[in-house]
Amino acid sequence: MIKQQAHDAEIVNQFSKQAIPFAQLTGHRDSMQLLVELSKVSEDDSVLDVACGPGLVACEFAKIARHVTGIDLTETMIEQAKLRQMDMGLTNLSWDTGNVLSLPYESNSFAVVVSRYSFHHFLDHKAVLMEMIRVCKHNGMVLIADVALPKEKVDAYNRMEKLRDPSHIKALSLQEWEQLLGEAGLRNLRRGSYQVTMELEKQLEASFPKPGDDDKLRHIFRHDIGPNCLGVDAHWVGTDIHFSYPISVYVGTK
Repeated sequence: MIKQQAHDAEIVNQFSKQAIPFAQLTGHRDSMQLLVELSKVSEDDSVLDVACGPGLVACEFAKIARHVTGIDLTETMIEQAKLRQMDMGLTNLSWDTGNVLSLPYESNSFAVVVSRYSFHHFLDHKAVLMEMIRVCKHNGMVLIADVALPKEKVDAYNRMEKLRDPSHIKALSLQEWEQLLGEAGLRNLRRGSYQVTMELEKQLEASFPKPGDDDKLRHIFRHDIGPNCLGVDAHWVGTDIHFSYPISVYVGTK
């Protein structure tokens, strides 16, 4: 419990600072349509966005769904989500601040339960997944989008990402994802994939590593151009380093 409380505090600390730059990074708006299509969301559906951040995904789903609920631990993220909703003129959303380990909703409440770019922050991946499944309706859809790497690259990636974002816990390998989702009992599992391309300096500007760690990250990326030990295909574009987060989208039926 103490470890979870300390981690929750680190999450709030990091994402209170990251809320505005996170929403502004263009890479975080990529491939929304893929998530919507894979979820098979309809105009009659209620949707839950778990660890919704600044509401990018929730607002996209709200263009189609009857109603969308977003929940996040960080109040500053919820404030950004409300501003985004207002800017887009959407009225079919509601927002909650809370811990996703114990979702404050009744079982079988939502036709679609989605979470994007959040699982690498969780101490207990399985516990969060089972909560998502619990609140999903029978025959509803559970969808998760997050980094997924070959097992030989995931450890180096996690060391790097922990430097960039101290609230990072663990990205899963492709094999770990398959095992986690298979053991959870979801049916008709499908996987899609895409890449989120970033320019290193812009990503560092939107991050809050510990003092001095930004230079360590530049060193890591420069030396990974070619070897690709991180699995992010770092490369030069002129004098700038670009790289791509490898994202897998998993969707299954309850």
